[in-house]
Order: sequence, then C-alpha cells, then structure tokens
Amino acid sequence: MADVAIVGAAGYTGQETLDRVLRHPELTLVAVGSDSLAGQGGAALDPRLAQADLPAFVTNADALATPADVTILCLSHEAAAALDAPDEGIVVDLSGAHRLHDAAAYERWYGFAHPRPGSLGEWVYGLTELVPETGRLVANPGCYATATLLALGPIKDAIDRDSVVVDGLSGMTGAGRSLKASSHAGAVLENVAPYRVGAHQHVPEIAQLLGFPVSLTPHLLPLRRGLIATCNVRSNGSDLRSLLEEAYAGSEVVTVLPEGVSPELARVQNTDRAEIGVFDDRFTGRTMVICAEDNLGKGAAGQAIQNVNRALGFEDTVGLRLGGVLV
Repeated sequence: MADVAIVGAAGYTGQETLDRVLRHPELTLVAVGSDSLAGQGGAALDPRLAQADLPAFVTNADALATPADVTILCLSHEAAAALDAPDEGIVVDLSGAHRLHDAAAYERWYGFAHPRPGSLGEWVYGLTELVPETGRLVANPGCYATATLLALGPIKDAIDRDSVVVDGLSGMTGAGRSLKASSHAGAVLENVAPYRVGAHQHVPEIAQLLGFPVSLTPHLLPLRRGLIATCNVRSNGSDLRSLLEEAYAGSEVVTVLPEGVSPELARVQNTDRAEIGVFDDRFTGRTMVICAEDNLGKGAAGQAIQNVNRALGFEDTVGLRLGGVLV
C-alpha cells in the first residue's frame, strides 16, 4: 500500500481525486488538505463521505508537509507554482503550473511570472498514452489538451501541420468551483458561448507535445461535466484511422470507435475513458478526428491516478472508472 496526501481536496478535481483514491486497492489516504474545511470531517465536503474511512481535513500546508509516498496537488495554477514540492515521494500536479517547459510562457498564457523557472525541466508531462517516460514529479495535462492530444498525437506526422483547427466544448466544472460571473446559472443555462478565443492556456502545452500549434476555440456547455474536441485536419496521404487504431489497440482507456460511430459525452461522463471517432469530409477531403472524455475524469482526476499507477509500477488502470453501461 502507498500513502497518499491530497492538497486542495475541496475543489472539483480534488473531490474527484479523493473519490478515486478512496476506492483504489493499493492507496491509503494519510492527509486531506483544504484551508476552508480544516478541522472538519469528510461530510463537510459531501454527506456521502460521512461513513468513509477518511482522516479529518487539515490545512493545505499541513497536508503538503505530511510524509507520503504520493502527494497530489489540486490547487490553482499560481498557488501550485509557488509551492516547494516535497523532497521525497511522487508528486502529481493537476494544475498548469508545471506543464510548460518555457517559463516565459507563463506570463503570456497564465498571467503570472513563474516563481521557480529553473525547476520546470524536472517535471514530466503526464499524458500516459503518448509520453512513455515517468518520473517523481508529474505535471497532469489540461482537459482540452488531453482530448486534443489523444486525437492528434498518433497522427501528428501524417497531417498538414498548418491545417489543424480544433473546436472544443466543455462542461462548466472545467472552470473550477470558485464563483465567477461566467459560471453563474444565468450565464450558462440555455446558452453556449466561446471563451478565451485565441488565448486558451492549453494551446501551448498542445503545441509543446505535437511540435506545432493548433487553432483551438473552446466553448462552455450548459452541462456539469464532459468535454468533446473536434479536430479538423488534412492528411498528407496516410490512413489516419489505421494509425489511431494501431496506437490505441492495446488501450483499456482510449477506444477508437468503429467507422460511422460518433463519440458521445453521455458514454464518457463519470468515467475515466475516452472515445475517438474518425470521419472523412467528402466535400473538402479533410478528416475530422473527434475525442470525447469527462473533463474531471480522463481530463483530470482519472489521468492523475493513471500517473500515480505508472510511477508506482501498478497497472495503469487500477482504481479507474472504466466499466459499466451508463444511461
């Protein structure tokens, strides 16, 4: 069994991570951090945790200082960037604070100067399907980046790099639990709106792995969870479906759907799975590669558990939500 400390457990990604750790057969919680809930039991976060084998909440600083085999950071980008990572054990950061290699990019894309630019090279980008390396310090990918890279990573050398346009749509939990006008019910319900057009912070991490930039336009859906990315590309002559099927043939997490079958949010919501559909545009000769995932699952907490599993030498899928036929 490996001991786990969660820092920032009261947010959406923190709660989802907490839920998976509690159900993981090889992990034991030793500290659960939340500055707003410190000193209280699990039921203060969710009544369903009243009977869980869960230590009382402590401050985030205390959780970070607790000796653990694994520390999982579920904080804001700037707060995570300011922390000193534990000297021992595996650290998985669900924020964007350690995803980019170029420290100067943080001012442009995240709005703050990175306080520890020299440490960025120590962090491994944790997209397990496409990055075989692991390490002690793991930067969990962003939700839009995960869906886009799963769709494009295996075909990046088989497409026209100047042709890629990505249309992204995400549920409102992607914006986090903190209150803001754009996530109020009056702004979200019965509405679909683009946001951060031409300036979304996941674009540089996509470009970093692919080796070229893409045009991404994110949209906010009037849903709690789920994300879908439609990647419109032009093949250089290769069979893109075959490349994707080969890349994910052995995956229990990513499924390339049969020809003519579309990815759907309903099938991936509340899971750690991702679905990919491939469609040819008979009018333009282009191809649409569409990836659906749960932004809190494969796009956040599920991905984090995959990274923990890999770093500890467990099977990638231990503790993940993969089975079942949801309605």
